[in-house]
Amino acid sequence: MSTSLPAPAAADAIAPADLPNARKFLIFAVMAFGQFMALLDIQIVAASLNEVQAGLSAGPDEISWVQTGYLMAELVMIPFSAFLAQALSTRVLFALSAGLFTVSSALCGLAWDIDSMVAFRVVQGFVGGAMIPTVFATGFALFTGKQRAMIPAILGMVAVLAPTLGPTVGGWLTEVAGWRWIFYINILPGIAVTVLSYSLIRVDRPNLPMLKRIDYSHLAAMAVFLGCLQYVLEEGPRHDWFEDEGIVMAAWFSLVAFGLFLERSFRSKGPIVRLSPFRNRNFVFACVFNLVIGFGLYSSTYLIPVFLGRVRGYNSLDIGTTVFVTGIAQLFGTVLVARLSQRVDARHMITVGLLLFATSLWLTSQLTAQWGFAALLAPQALRGFAIMMCIVPSVNMALSGFAMTELRYASGLFNLMRNLGGALGIAIVNTWLGDHSRIHAARFGESLGEAGRHAGGFIAALAARVGEYTPDPAQALLIAQGEMAKVIARQSLTLAFNDVFRLMAWIFLAALIMVPLCRSSLAPAPPNADAH
Repeated sequence: MSTSLPAPAAADAIAPADLPNARKFLIFAVMAFGQFMALLDIQIVAASLNEVQAGLSAGPDEISWVQTGYLMAELVMIPFSAFLAQALSTRVLFALSAGLFTVSSALCGLAWDIDSMVAFRVVQGFVGGAMIPTVFATGFALFTGKQRAMIPAILGMVAVLAPTLGPTVGGWLTEVAGWRWIFYINILPGIAVTVLSYSLIRVDRPNLPMLKRIDYSHLAAMAVFLGCLQYVLEEGPRHDWFEDEGIVMAAWFSLVAFGLFLERSFRSKGPIVRLSPFRNRNFVFACVFNLVIGFGLYSSTYLIPVFLGRVRGYNSLDIGTTVFVTGIAQLFGTVLVARLSQRVDARHMITVGLLLFATSLWLTSQLTAQWGFAALLAPQALRGFAIMMCIVPSVNMALSGFAMTELRYASGLFNLMRNLGGALGIAIVNTWLGDHSRIHAARFGESLGEAGRHAGGFIAALAARVGEYTPDPAQALLIAQGEMAKVIARQSLTLAFNDVFRLMAWIFLAALIMVPLCRSSLAPAPPNADAH
């Protein structure tokens, strides 16, 4: 494996931890807000896709690329950002990322057709993806001791809260000002983040000669591998997975590109992603934990709004006010979990976090077709607190003990795992949801067949009631049968949601097997050597 790192003299001569506290907190606040913008835009269009589709005269298959294109591009940039931060400096990379994100947001708002929108969303996702891991690495480089304990809690809260708020903010803006404002809203904050980050951030120096040694085949292999994988996971559930030729071809491209990516990672003289952090056992387990956390976080954030929309018939604003409970619980849990992380072994914290998350999923698996805000309050609040108990110790396990240069690569790989877990989770739960809905519908059909006289009598009685308003008996019977079909479909879907939440709970319980294999986190971390 090619693990030799460039000499730190040029790139890491600055000591970020020695900066004045006020400046460190200001730098971190600016970067955390930039991360919030990038993460918010993952889901900000989710509640407004119908309006965007109508506004751009796009087809149902085309509009999905507004989301897919953003996610594919962001997934590629997250691990690539470590190389760019080292070559250009954190200051230049973050300011460039924020500036281009702002420009691409404005262009998305000005899009004139679906092709231009998808192109601008790809650019937006790619440039915005650099802000996400960069702030993790910089936060760990800036702060030490008790101050550092707050970093994973704050960034974990941002990472969870932003996607949760996305559909709510997008739905509200679309309703109040029109769908183009879900992109225009980024312009003024984006300009502020760009100017402030370029003015304030001084945590390292550039190493421009690295750009001459870049391995473009490594970059291309990573882009094809991650892009095609995201496409397979995003489009697979809609096209019956490998029954579709396009999905099969994308899967093969991803597999071959992954092989080339590994070959280049081991043998290239200028790899764009270094896999050396995986030598650290705790980092490996933290990445697997993050994969599971991403699975649960993004899947549950996706499933609850789908349930409320398809079963309860809620609009985007009703959905937003219902799921916002999770974000409130995260806010209350942040300070408590940060303090616990200084006193309690990360292994014990993540054990409690995984158990609480599994419990919240199990409670949610008791859904009925009448569940709304009140019934979902406790499970969502518990899940919001539990996710902080999972994220904070996993971040500490993953990033503690790395020096500045390697810390960047560790942060990129760690954040990539969460996004991959989310993409994998949404694909799997969509498949589970469809399969279990069909199974329960078939069982309802079998039950109605066995007790046909009761079902027939019920439909006949319903048709008689409808006949009071419809003179045609045949039409009244069709309406009654249609209503019966709707009830069966709604109940089948509700039972399918329960099955999916139970399966997710078992995944979190299974993840507990890895906890005893991790090392204790209470031993003091080695000094941030190459940052001085």
